[in-house]
Amino acid sequence: MIIELKDVCKTYYLGGIDVPVLKNVSFQMEEGEYVAIMGPSGSGKSTLMNLIGCLDRATSGTIILDGQDISKCSENQMADLRLYKIGFVFQTFQLLPGTTALENVELPLTYAGISRRERRERAVEILKKVGLEDRMYFMPNQLSGGQKQRVAIARAMINHPRLLLADEPTGALDSASGAQIMDLFRQLNEEGVSIIMITHDPKVAAGASRMVEIYDGILTDKEAKNEDS
Repeated sequence: MIIELKDVCKTYYLGGIDVPVLKNVSFQMEEGEYVAIMGPSGSGKSTLMNLIGCLDRATSGTIILDGQDISKCSENQMADLRLYKIGFVFQTFQLLPGTTALENVELPLTYAGISRRERRERAVEILKKVGLEDRMYFMPNQLSGGQKQRVAIARAMINHPRLLLADEPTGALDSASGAQIMDLFRQLNEEGVSIIMITHDPKVAAGASRMVEIYDGILTDKEAKNEDS
């Protein structure tokens, strides 16, 4: 089991009023699975992603990541989980301007205290894997949207995380670039990477092995209908 949620609730306090966003969410995911989380805006899917990604804390309930109870972790321990066990891919890429693709990919290894030589070797290797060996020294503003997202995926995978979280990773891309990114996620999953992807697009969700739907903070789990014909 890579991730397990038990009766997780998240409530925000706005102007003295309780605003429940997640309501008794329970969910399990085996290592190596590829799960899509679908739901409309305001349904709670991004909040759920933030909790799983150790970016926020649940109001109540239990979240266990790779055998570790997140609710009992200190802020430093949560930062270590984000650095070593979770990779993040965002719709807006989140690349640092003024730094090359290679330097962007190296960044998590810098935080992890890896030597410069090893950082460079590992970053070059993974950029080759995502097909950007000829774009390593390009700045983000010299890259297409699809290329930027591949840099972001390389950066997310550089520390060999146990879980890859992708928030609308094709949302800012044209259909051709989006299809290439989905092919890359499929390849990573076939290599054993556990993936949770947030999307509002049923075609994107169909690439996953399971689909989880969330509406008004309530989660429904079902298998994705993605059998090959």
